[in-house]
Amino acid sequence: MAEYLTAEKKQEIFAKYGKSNTDTGSAESQIALFSYRIAHLTEHLKKNKKDFSTRRSLLKLVGRRRQILDYLKDTDIERYRTIVKELGLRR
Repeated sequence: MAEYLTAEKKQEIFAKYGKSNTDTGSAESQIALFSYRIAHLTEHLKKNKKDFSTRRSLLKLVGRRRQILDYLKDTDIERYRTIVKELGLRR
């Protein structure tokens, strides 16, 4: 586990976006966690332009977040709109 993502930070994200701080499985909490990790990796890549393994990890994370967002859009459009607005994601 990366040092920027402590257990306390994870619980804080799950408490804010999930139903409780132990709600690790809901789509909203996973999207929020992925968004936090994506932001961190993006900052890292701005400083380390040639770190291609991190770039690949970032692209995989973005794809995974996109899949969950697509799932949420298909199943419950209101939850989708809420999480996109809360996190400030584009679409």
